[in-house]
Amino acid sequence: MKDKKRAWVSILLTISILAIGCVSSNEKAANAQEQAQEANKKLTEENLAYQKDMEDYKKITAEKIAANEKSIEEFNARIADQKSEAKAEYTKKIADLNAKNSDMKKKMADFKADNKSSWESFKSEFGHDMEELGKAFRDFTVNNEK
Repeated sequence: MKDKKRAWVSILLTISILAIGCVSSNEKAANAQEQAQEANKKLTEENLAYQKDMEDYKKITAEKIAANEKSIEEFNARIADQKSEAKAEYTKKIADLNAKNSDMKKKMADFKADNKSSWESFKSEFGHDMEELGKAFRDFTVNNEK
């Protein structure tokens, strides 16, 4: 009788252990699936933020380039009354500024971001170049007023 009880206890214990192990595996799979869904959601949110950052930056840059183009038109109007020797010098400087501005516009239009790190790198370099161009425009107006 004791042997039968031991056998039944062993069988019940084995079944219990297997049942607990199966539930644990199912729970692990469910947890892994939930974590994967959360990771995908986070990645999607990051990609949307990255895309919005690109769009916002391109819009701001386009506005700056348009402002530069307007400044070039104003510079051309101002130099019309200059002496011929000063006019030639200013015309060349304006042409250089216009070329740089056009290059920046093309550079932004041609850029295709492969990933966030390449975008951040491009944005940093482009921002520096735009700042230098802005300084050149400010310097020109200072020189032009002398």
